[in-house]
Amino acid sequence: MKDAFGAPQSLLVLGGTSEIGLATARRLIGRRTRTVFLAGRPSPQLDAAAQSLRRLGATVTTVDFDALDPASHEVALGKVFAEGDIDMVLLAFGVLGDQARDEQDPLAAVHVAQVNYTGAVSAALVGATALQVQGHGSLVVLSSVAGERARRANFIYGSSKAGLDAFCQGLADAMHGSGVHVMTVRPGFVHTRMTEGLEPAPLSTTADEVAAAIELGLRRRSTTIWVPGTLRAVMSAIRHLPRPLFRRLPL
Repeated sequence: MKDAFGAPQSLLVLGGTSEIGLATARRLIGRRTRTVFLAGRPSPQLDAAAQSLRRLGATVTTVDFDALDPASHEVALGKVFAEGDIDMVLLAFGVLGDQARDEQDPLAAVHVAQVNYTGAVSAALVGATALQVQGHGSLVVLSSVAGERARRANFIYGSSKAGLDAFCQGLADAMHGSGVHVMTVRPGFVHTRMTEGLEPAPLSTTADEVAAAIELGLRRRSTTIWVPGTLRAVMSAIRHLPRPLFRRLPL
């Protein structure tokens, strides 16, 4: 159960090698979290991530999980929830893709959509249902400001996040009153391995800053958070720009 301050004592990270996921786990372990499950494909990277969290004092278990195999999600998450209550499920997996290449390769574009949207929909539904059965808990989903309005530079990735974002807003409403808190996280450009080599966008952020925003959002029981917060106003303005003007922006 969460403590009196709303901090989770147990955490399941779907996407166990995600830099944002691990930054969030480290931050929460520094507060009250003592039990962590890192779910991902078996790899030395997943094992190393688990060991790094154990050194911080948490009990960490790795779990086999494949976003591209929705048929296995119920069994994979079921094994975790069979161990006891989970206070927070963090959905932190996703791929950026390569826009120029993916436009010429429909299967590559579909891969982005399958990981970021269909795989996430499956995992989120399974996780939310398990939290609902136990009667409490938070489902935190990493979306992106890229989903606010499709841009020429990354509309394949952006459209996948737009779908996920809309899904999570509806899921939050569906879970209202059930004891399950659903929170959508909309970071801007985050300096991680996934964005390495790309030109940073204005108002870029870090994995640690996203983790801090997630912790604050948990305490406030927010349904949507922006990282950094100023992106809320910026994206509102961009979303309402007339399309001919929007096309002319270097986005």
